Amino acid sequence: MTDEIAVPAELHAERPHPARVYDFLLGGKDNFAADRAAAEAGLRANPHSRIPPRENRAFLRRVVRHLAAEAGIRQFLDIGTGIPTAPNVHQVAQEVAPEARVVYVDNDPMVLAHARALLTSGRQGRTAYLDADLRDVDGLLASPELRAVLDLDQPVGLLLIAIMHFVGDDDDPYAIVDRLMAALPSGSYLALSHLTGDFDPAAWEGVAAVYRRSGVTMRVRSKPEIERFFTGLDLVEPGVRVLPAWRPDPGGGEPPTDTQVSVYGGLARKS
Repeated sequence: MTDEIAVPAELHAERPHPARVYDFLLGGKDNFAADRAAAEAGLRANPHSRIPPRENRAFLRRVVRHLAAEAGIRQFLDIGTGIPTAPNVHQVAQEVAPEARVVYVDNDPMVLAHARALLTSGRQGRTAYLDADLRDVDGLLASPELRAVLDLDQPVGLLLIAIMHFVGDDDDPYAIVDRLMAALPSGSYLALSHLTGDFDPAAWEGVAAVYRRSGVTMRVRSKPEIERFFTGLDLVEPGVRVLPAWRPDPGGGEPPTDTQVSVYGGLARKS
């Protein structure tokens, strides 16, 4: 575990970070005692807490493959990247289109360190790694690292996977998404997934309370609240669905139940 060695102060190992908690729930080792404590408390509140991270990764792969293979998207902006877990966005996209370009964004130094070491583009494509906060939309979009890789005059696939439930109402999450999409041209797409309490409110509110006690904002939202993120965009079939029901891979086996997953996802196009 990473807290068995000297830890740079900027990693803030004393408090959990969503990317490192997510890493622990996926079975990774790039996390600290505070991350594991938060994850284990979340598992006590809801024993299904390991299932949403796995389903989010599977949804991310399916949506990127769809964007690259069927929608012709060659540029991706992945905000809230998390610690790399193969296959990553550029690997999925470049398998279809070797020239695909990806900018990964996170605000945890550990994520950025891993990204720079592991997320290496193929020769025809490009990747970049940006240390930025989702809430600083102007700074994020103006970043030289982003502008060097993405042409914002051409369509972009914006990936907000399992990140918006960490943005509280006080930060106006809908305005953040609107501003990001406003900066992207017609033909761009928004892919978003988000925790819901629709199927087991007590369990997921219990998990959210664990995060809040640890100093991490978590806001569990209903399906209508999640659908609101796609306002003004054209939803791709089958619309906003619990993740395993969104364009499942053939022969994928028996999916977990809606209650176990408790995450909605969708993809929409900007006209």
